[in-house]
Amino acid sequence: MTLQILAEAGDHDALIAGVYEGGVLSAAAEALNGALGGMLTDLTTSGDLSGKAGSSLTLYPRGQIPAKRLILVGLGKRDDLTPDSVRRAAAVGAQKARDLKAGRLGLYPLGVEVIGAENAASASVEGALLGTYTYHGQKTTTAPEPFPTTLEVIAGVDQDLVKAGAFAGQIIAEAAMLARTLTNLPPNICTPEYLGETAQEMAAKVGLRVEVLHRTQIEALKMGALLAVARGSRSEPRFIILEHNAAQSDKLDTVVLVGKGITFDTGGYSIKTAEGMVGMKGDMAGGAAVIAAMQAVARLNLPLHVVGLVPTCDNRISDDAYVPQEVVTASNGMTIEIISTDAEGRLILADALVFAARYKPAAVVNIATLTGSKSIALGPAAAAFYSTDDGLRDKLIHAGKAVNELVWQMPLLPAYDKLLESKTADMKNTGGRFGGANIAAMFLKRFVTYPAWAHIDMAVNDTLDSSDVKYVTAGGTGFGARLFIEMLRRWQG
Repeated sequence: MTLQILAEAGDHDALIAGVYEGGVLSAAAEALNGALGGMLTDLTTSGDLSGKAGSSLTLYPRGQIPAKRLILVGLGKRDDLTPDSVRRAAAVGAQKARDLKAGRLGLYPLGVEVIGAENAASASVEGALLGTYTYHGQKTTTAPEPFPTTLEVIAGVDQDLVKAGAFAGQIIAEAAMLARTLTNLPPNICTPEYLGETAQEMAAKVGLRVEVLHRTQIEALKMGALLAVARGSRSEPRFIILEHNAAQSDKLDTVVLVGKGITFDTGGYSIKTAEGMVGMKGDMAGGAAVIAAMQAVARLNLPLHVVGLVPTCDNRISDDAYVPQEVVTASNGMTIEIISTDAEGRLILADALVFAARYKPAAVVNIATLTGSKSIALGPAAAAFYSTDDGLRDKLIHAGKAVNELVWQMPLLPAYDKLLESKTADMKNTGGRFGGANIAAMFLKRFVTYPAWAHIDMAVNDTLDSSDVKYVTAGGTGFGARLFIEMLRRWQG
């Protein structure tokens, strides 16, 4: 969908404006009401135009305004309006326009009166784009023609603010959509090699420094944990490094993002059930979130030194695959007794967390679809997170609330660490059935040598069959990309 900024409305196939609950018209709707001879006032009086969140009403103005259709979307109570309310309402309107096959969609920034022109434009564009995201995949049928084809944001007198907000919203939405698409791709396409190539192509477009390490380079770094997991697959492992503002690393805060990139997880010799294997193409969703966030970081040109690390491989079975009771050596020299080959994500993250230390980071945040234990504890309502630093904790919580990618803090307790003790190595890679997400976090913490670190376990947040949030479409959610972008945009604040 092409994005354009217009000074005023003109010849749209559909035009979106907002109404608050109780029939309170937004400024844009009030102006339209005048042009329509008070029609909107009549509709609010009759109760046909409620303004309730999630509602919409389509009118056919017959030449009274420069649009074939007017889509009025409910914003909910004015006093409760947030940017996320706007995202949801914009998605409702854009989906209605799509269903009506409207090519040119006009959009008045929603909620301007409450959250300001720039925030309203950003959230409106973000919601409209995310709400109309589709993934046709590898179907041999012709993909349906995408509607709308053009999103035309009506700026009015606040043209500079609306333009800045709208293009920021587009950048954020396109990052999330990249993460969604990577998560949706089948594992015979989205291999470690493919992820590496995607990162290189994206970096070249947006101006990121990029390096994709191959097996021999990974071996030279002695990343024995990553290499152990990769042994069972014909696909070659990759270690992706993306860097924004590398030349200013000594002048700016350094934040390192680390994402798990298991492009398919059979469980290895600790094999999953057939049912448990379905959905494991999404085990690289953490890596997708990091790649996508780095794209937005570059396009927004954030004043930070940001590094994205994605260790990526498959976890499969072969005559050379790693097995339980092996002892592998991570890149910091620590030895790990393998209890479960299905606890592979923490192994590849361990080597990445060691690598992150070379950047002398102000903070490191890793994200992964890591444990079934997390999915049982929290389900898809929130991701679990663990943090060694209160400031970083607060940044993640506030960013998560702002973009509706919620995170819930879990404990880092010594009792969980004790369960990792091994008789044959420095540690085991699992510690029993109970508290599995917490044990996994304590395992990762053993590889952390910097004061500010957070671990996000996004198991079952990566893919949804359906969602009540209109801008979250079925399939890959892109979870984590917008969370990271928001956290980094707020970093200095």
